[in-house]
Amino acid sequence: MRQGFYGHLGRPSAAGFKHGGWKTRVESRLTLLKEDTVSYHIFKFFRDRSSKKGRKLTKAQKGKQQQEEEERRLQEEEEARLQAEKEEQERSERERKEKDLEKLELKDLERREDELNELRHLLEENHTAVTQWKKDAVEKAKWEKYMRCDGTPDPSIQQDINTYISLWRDDPQVDITSVLKQCSVTLQLVDELEGLLRDVTDPQESQKYQETLINLQALIHSKHQLTTEEILKRASANIDTETGNMQTVVKDDNITLCLWANLKKNPRFKGLNFEEAGLGFELPKHLAVSNIAVRILHTHYDHLSLLARMAHLRLHTPSHRSLAGGEEVPADIDVPEQEETKEEEGVKENVETQQEREDEEEQSIQGLEERKSVASFQSRINSAQSAGDRGSQLQTQMEALGAEGDLISPLMHPTLVNHGVHVVDLMQYTPLGGVFYYDVFHLPPQARQVNGWEIRQVLDKGLQVFPYPMKKSDFDDNDALTCPPVGVSVTLPDSVVFLETPQVARWDAAGKQWRMDGITDVSYEEADTKISFKMDSFQAFVLMQETYANFPFHSWELRPLDQDSALFTVKGALIDLSIRIQGNQCMLQLEKERGLSHLEGKWMSGPALQKAMLNAGINVFVNEYTDKYVSTSCKDPLTEHAAYEQMAVFASACAFSWSKWNAKCGAEHLVVQVCEYHGPTPVPKDSWSLYLLGAQRSQKLEITENSEAFSPDHYPGSEFHSTFIHMLQDSMTTDGITKTRESNYLFVDTVQSLLCATRPLMFS
Repeated sequence: MRQGFYGHLGRPSAAGFKHGGWKTRVESRLTLLKEDTVSYHIFKFFRDRSSKKGRKLTKAQKGKQQQEEEERRLQEEEEARLQAEKEEQERSERERKEKDLEKLELKDLERREDELNELRHLLEENHTAVTQWKKDAVEKAKWEKYMRCDGTPDPSIQQDINTYISLWRDDPQVDITSVLKQCSVTLQLVDELEGLLRDVTDPQESQKYQETLINLQALIHSKHQLTTEEILKRASANIDTETGNMQTVVKDDNITLCLWANLKKNPRFKGLNFEEAGLGFELPKHLAVSNIAVRILHTHYDHLSLLARMAHLRLHTPSHRSLAGGEEVPADIDVPEQEETKEEEGVKENVETQQEREDEEEQSIQGLEERKSVASFQSRINSAQSAGDRGSQLQTQMEALGAEGDLISPLMHPTLVNHGVHVVDLMQYTPLGGVFYYDVFHLPPQARQVNGWEIRQVLDKGLQVFPYPMKKSDFDDNDALTCPPVGVSVTLPDSVVFLETPQVARWDAAGKQWRMDGITDVSYEEADTKISFKMDSFQAFVLMQETYANFPFHSWELRPLDQDSALFTVKGALIDLSIRIQGNQCMLQLEKERGLSHLEGKWMSGPALQKAMLNAGINVFVNEYTDKYVSTSCKDPLTEHAAYEQMAVFASACAFSWSKWNAKCGAEHLVVQVCEYHGPTPVPKDSWSLYLLGAQRSQKLEITENSEAFSPDHYPGSEFHSTFIHMLQDSMTTDGITKTRESNYLFVDTVQSLLCATRPLMFS
């Protein structure tokens, strides 16, 4: 075996080891030897011995190696020492912070009762003053109404309002000018009744107001029918020389009436546009040759949606009173249908049927008491959750601010009666711009002149609806056509802002609901703000948009302008706006929005502004259903309301703003940017500080809005306080604190109401 091995490689020599020639040969022939295990191990022995001999270290190299090892050892020992020192420092710092926190918490605990008492006293003082002012304002309004002696009844006095209804119902006056003037007075009574419904607590009173409200609305609609009939009776006396038909437009502040009478019966007639009203219609051939009249009555108010809410909001929703100042909606009351007044039934029959329903409605009075008033955000924060919780919350800020009030039941949500996917959810969509009643009537008999006499056929049935679609028997057997849809076009009202393309809904009279089916060929011309579409029949319709299209807010800011003056700015999803507050008056400010001259730049009370903005399609206000349609940062309502109360108290001296960390701090806490500020110019960006608000305490945060991550660590050198206002006072000037103490109670109440109505800490 050895001979075989050396036979292949040859015996190694000293020169071969020195110059590496033998080693090279060994490596090149390694593959040939792998099959011979013994030969391979002998080869490996000589190779390893040669390698070791070649790596033999000198004394200098050994010394250097030892030095390097010593330096490495010393470095490792130094790093271990530094790490131990660092850990010790961190431990000491942690213990120091814990001790500091304990001291701060103890200090906060010692002064908690005084701070809570001071805040409670301040809030109660403002609340008492506001309550008295509102009471005096109501008494003053009643006295002024009494002194006017203008003949309008007090809607809260049943006898007076019944007398008013009876007298106007029997009034034979059908002159359009006089009737519209009386309708305007009646609409004011309707508004007053809606206000009474929002505030009433007695179920019997509520029932009475609802019946009166329905009767007034039906009476107004009946008067519109009578005036329409009177104009159409004289259509032949007002023929347009160009078309041979009659067309007329009557307008006032509350309605726009467009009438067309088909006198010529031209089969080539396609339709008509009432240019001055921004309304138009298209007719199929069957109607163009029929003895008909077309009416488009645009009421700038909406009574049908109220009927829909009454019919479809059931057990848990007898009323919907939002912080946004929306109308109250009574529950589950059988109401007369306004569309039925187009038929043979007049308003007298309508009123009489009310008496027939009295017995049935009496049975629902007891249920109304239990179903009254879905708990809103405002009621939740004014009541404790349970008697057992009250003792444990005694030391918290929420208990101090919360009412000494009664217990409340959990928030109940409405049960909507779902009749199909096309039925409009009036929580998700809001009708805007009033209602458009699109009708076709039999043209009343026209007068004829015979020997100087005017002869007219008198019908005792009143204005008759022309049936459309017509029955198949009304067609020629050879006519393959059915009744094609009828067209209508509407120029969007100037008093409304549509943030998105309007939706069209038609009135289902049988179901008392708005529906989006049965509407085809919808075309929207954005440049002309004009929408056109077709329907299967003549029906009332309305334009709608999503209620919460402008939610959630991108940001918000409340900054003082002067004593008892502030500017509340909201950057919404689709539109930005500002509301200027001066005392108890508010004014909307927009950059460029079409058609809001009736609203923008005008001072009005907070509730009036909220109602006007909602009617104009500018919604930044929430209700108890908003969180079902809008993604929000869920927050504890008690903590949130306490923040709004205290922000309002300091609104004359401090600016407050949105923070991105509010969505990161959890449901039990709030984060808001604050700084003391005076002046009309925007707040400098580097002036803001972050504050963390909770039920137990408030604190200033060390992080800034530009920090990489959220941290609840308090600002070095700052303290903890049981209330937000005492936390702010630590970094405020004497002048700033003085401004807050001199704030007028009406200004504080207005700011607080606006914050509660928009809830920016939750919906941004």
